[in-house]
Amino acid sequence: MSMCASASRDLSEPLAGTAAVAPTWLLIEQSGPWGADALTGSHLDPALGRALERATQGTGVRVALIRRPGRHADCHVPARHRVFVAHTRPGGSWIRTASLTDPVRLMDLDFAALGAGDAAGLRDGWEPYTGAPLVLVCTNGKRDRCCALLGRPLAAELAASGADGTWEITHIGGHRFSPTLVVLPYGYAYGRATAHAVKEVVEAVRDGRVVTDGCRGRSAWERPGQAADLAVRELTGETGADALTVVRTEGSAPLWTVTVAHADGREWHVSVAQVAEEPARPQSCGAALLAPARMDVLGVRAVAVSRR
Repeated sequence: MSMCASASRDLSEPLAGTAAVAPTWLLIEQSGPWGADALTGSHLDPALGRALERATQGTGVRVALIRRPGRHADCHVPARHRVFVAHTRPGGSWIRTASLTDPVRLMDLDFAALGAGDAAGLRDGWEPYTGAPLVLVCTNGKRDRCCALLGRPLAAELAASGADGTWEITHIGGHRFSPTLVVLPYGYAYGRATAHAVKEVVEAVRDGRVVTDGCRGRSAWERPGQAADLAVRELTGETGADALTVVRTEGSAPLWTVTVAHADGREWHVSVAQVAEEPARPQSCGAALLAPARMDVLGVRAVAVSRR
């Protein structure tokens, strides 16, 4: 059985515009094994997992489980769960953290507020996270074997090198781009990653910058916006994480016009088309052959902005 990541790499499938859409991430530490649907297939109470899925639906909050890299023997239940909430929109990115004995307390959160970037939705007991950027490497082999075979060695190498913010994560989409990861607080996702490349990404994040090589997009935006953001960065050489914002997306599949604004007042109109990627290939290991949709940037045009 061929690996989906090998097929995608051999076909040079583009990465831009393929990141999971998540303005806000809720990350719950849960050691031990993970099932394919980890929120209901791990040592986390499955009833709580289902409740979190229902409560966050349509709020802009994506829930995932995390664990530290290494062996994950099914031998104990942790006394406390480290939990992170991270918002990813430009100019308002933040991470808050807490340590919970009972993760059912997460049901007290105001998920609509958190999805909109309002940290007041966290209630009491949360504090700003001041540690290293969070590097979340997808490693759930029950979801897709490429994530385990390629993601777990990467996570282990990063942790061994001293990347303190490294965690394994259950699912961020795009198995065929393994090893894949998302870096917080800015929420840029990367595919076909190497340890050397990730270290460069982390150093850039520390400086408030973005590395675009191997980048899939910023999770704050829908897929056309992800592709447009990266296209403007490529055109202008802009690396500031908070410099660009997707302010408007007009149209519908298969063609959109995305307006990207710079913090200095400049704007661009980016034409993005959804195109079937040929030939067909597996989007995950063992899946049927399909032609995945890619985001093609047809053009980038600077527009004059009136100033009064």
